[in-house]
Amino acid sequence: HAGIPVHVLHAVPSLYFSSLLGRPERAARLAQLPDHDVVEGMPVTTLRHGYIPRIGLRVALPLFEWALRGHEKLLKNSDTILGSWAFPDGCAAVRVAQRLHKPCVVKVHGSDVNVVAQHPAAARAIARDLAKAHAVVVMAKSLGRELVRLGVPENLIAFVPNGIDQTLFFPRERTTGDHSTVEEHRPIGVLFVGRLEAQKGLGDLLDAWPIVRKEVPTATLRLVGVGPLHERALCTDGVEVLGAKPHDAIPPLLHEASLFVLPSWAEGMPNVILEALACGRPVVGTSVGGIADALPHEDAGTVVSPHNPRELAAAIVARLHRPFDAHRVSSFGPPSWSDSARALFDVLERARK
Repeated sequence: HAGIPVHVLHAVPSLYFSSLLGRPERAARLAQLPDHDVVEGMPVTTLRHGYIPRIGLRVALPLFEWALRGHEKLLKNSDTILGSWAFPDGCAAVRVAQRLHKPCVVKVHGSDVNVVAQHPAAARAIARDLAKAHAVVVMAKSLGRELVRLGVPENLIAFVPNGIDQTLFFPRERTTGDHSTVEEHRPIGVLFVGRLEAQKGLGDLLDAWPIVRKEVPTATLRLVGVGPLHERALCTDGVEVLGAKPHDAIPPLLHEASLFVLPSWAEGMPNVILEALACGRPVVGTSVGGIADALPHEDAGTVVSPHNPRELAAAIVARLHRPFDAHRVSSFGPPSWSDSARALFDVLERARK
């Protein structure tokens, strides 16, 4: 759908005086963003909305809606408004669209529904405002079920799976073959990509790893990312900490691995799992968010309970003993970004009509 003009309002929380005081650090960095930019040919306008620490969620929606009023000329000139992130962004987008008599679609992503919506004020707004959208796009069916539970009508839910860059992420035959088992008596790689923090389940994985090593002494765990558990990971036997890596460095690491593991405590639909599947690598993940939806067959991977290192270890050991076929695993992978974009465009086009 090249040639369709898109203007992005990039929502940035604004803490007054953060740019002058230099703190909080993230808020100070965001304050330095230009008001207008062009990213990959798309005009981007920074939408600065107020944020008040401690009581932020309680007043987030009116502050966001007030900030949108400063961009009403741009919104009036649009055919369709797409709100990204359920609260407050999506809720405010629906309110403004109604006032301007414009169709509005809201796209949710995971934590906005699974975490933010646990706050009563956010849950009430999502149920009230998203019910007035023309459609609510989810990238995991579990998110749709949760929205329905919150009160969003089921007929508004549109499932559009995330895509991946298929020029980067695809199965490649390894020189030793893709049927990797412990009987080969060589190092077996397990890969984790994500922030090195407890919420990503890394503490559980580090607790599970000595159990895995006892059963599979040649197994090695490679961690890609940074975070507060970095030092602990460095002190765990059989663990290699690679630090942050650019996106195009991930496919070779996946191809070198026998298994990808993401034992998160909360997720939407993590792209890194989709990328692992696209590369033909089976996954061990937790039963949170859309992970189970991404692993619909035992050939794709294994789903375990969060917060359970022993169950996690047993699943990893079982997968390392199990042969896999990369092309069979990749058949459970996601569509391309262009296919995903086409599906989203179709939802927007229906809303416009």
